[in-house]
Amino acid sequence: MDRVAIFADVQNIYYTVQEKYHSHFDYTAFLKEATSERRLVKAIAYATNRGDDRQIRFQRILREIGFEVKLTPFIRRADGSAKGDWDVGIALDMVEYAEQADVLVLASGDGDFTPVVRKLLDEHSLSIDVYGVPGLTASSLVRTATSFTPIDGGLLIPIPTTW
Repeated sequence: MDRVAIFADVQNIYYTVQEKYHSHFDYTAFLKEATSERRLVKAIAYATNRGDDRQIRFQRILREIGFEVKLTPFIRRADGSAKGDWDVGIALDMVEYAEQADVLVLASGDGDFTPVVRKLLDEHSLSIDVYGVPGLTASSLVRTATSFTPIDGGLLIPIPTTW
């Protein structure tokens, strides 16, 4: 049975799923699918910390379903832009777990991960599966990964419309 480590870029997935589908990502379905017939080594969700109640509840749910949640402060710059980036942290954790897993699963469409995916595939005997939103996932990441799984259908939770 393959050993799997999972890395979820919460901000990237949240915004791309919202943009394309106006839905939420189903982390429970994702974890179940990504671990099917595999032994889970680690599942980490990377998020920004704004400290609001809704976000705290979401983080608690992630922990309850089996994710370790890593938080970075949400920073609002003087020019009004925001920063809450986990790219380097995710890349470092992927490198760390490459020795402990046969499969790495990355949930992100961010092309900044292409070099680390390429390097890990070149230097380790493992597979890297990328989950991302079709059309909003960097083509370089799709091409470089061992496999690409589109986030759609059963990985979505519709947002109820209010009138």
